[in-house]
Amino acid sequence: MYKYMIKRFLISIPLLLIISFLTFVLIHLSPLDPAEVVLQAQGVPVITEELMVQTKQELGLDQPFLIRYLAWFASCLQLDFGDSYVTGQPVWSLLAPAFLNTVKLTMVSALLIIVLSIVLGVVCALREGKMTDKTVRGISFFVTAMPSYALAAILIWLFSVKLDLLPTSGMNSLSSYILPVIVIAVSYAGLYFRIIRSSMLNNLNENYVMYGRACGLPEHKITKTILRNSLQVAVSVFCMAVPIILGSTVVVENMFAWPGLGSLSVKSILSRDFPMIQAYVLVLATAFVLFNTVSDMINAAINPKLREGL
Repeated sequence: MYKYMIKRFLISIPLLLIISFLTFVLIHLSPLDPAEVVLQAQGVPVITEELMVQTKQELGLDQPFLIRYLAWFASCLQLDFGDSYVTGQPVWSLLAPAFLNTVKLTMVSALLIIVLSIVLGVVCALREGKMTDKTVRGISFFVTAMPSYALAAILIWLFSVKLDLLPTSGMNSLSSYILPVIVIAVSYAGLYFRIIRSSMLNNLNENYVMYGRACGLPEHKITKTILRNSLQVAVSVFCMAVPIILGSTVVVENMFAWPGLGSLSVKSILSRDFPMIQAYVLVLATAFVLFNTVSDMINAAINPKLREGL
């Protein structure tokens, strides 16, 4: 198992290198000159060629492309993503608090999604074709198809404006989590519970279930075994749900004025703050790679057959 973990981790390193290079390249394909963006952010009234040359020298933009990439990548390994073009502050000093706030929202939402998905998936699988199964699936199709901003607007109007029960913005208290977490959980639980349900139904038709019932095993023990085998399929889905939610909170965070990565990324894109955008993309891409690696390791721990192919 340890050899598998080491090999799987080593495989992710070249992927991270490729992602970092593409992140650096894509930003530099922008038609806007970074030096011009910096001067505009500083409020320089007249941008001359001399100012452009001086700014490029200060930012190191006059260096060859490969040298700039290697210097940037070496700095990123030390969590030094440069300075913001807009505020002049270190990128990490702005990114770290926003990242932490988004992680808090993501983890609470992911926990609720996992619980809802498992509960609804098991209930619907055990009552396949009955009214409970049809009702839950019908509601899930409806709420999954509803845009998150529309659901957020409805919840704000109902619970904040009409009933005056919950705050509409910020993260000042635990009650601030309720509405954004509900919006995220409802949007994703409707997708993930169907995976659990489908896996449960496949396992219900396996021979070991028939054999267990023929031997007179209690139904709750059979259900527990089916659920354990079904969750092997869902491990990858749940592990990848965390980075997916992490990268898709833009709408929710802006709707509820949540001071996280989503709000910060929108401001950075609108102000063309290239170092901030680079750091945002790199952090999310790294999260995807790491969680994918973790999911593979968990699956290998559950199913030893998966280790044989690596």
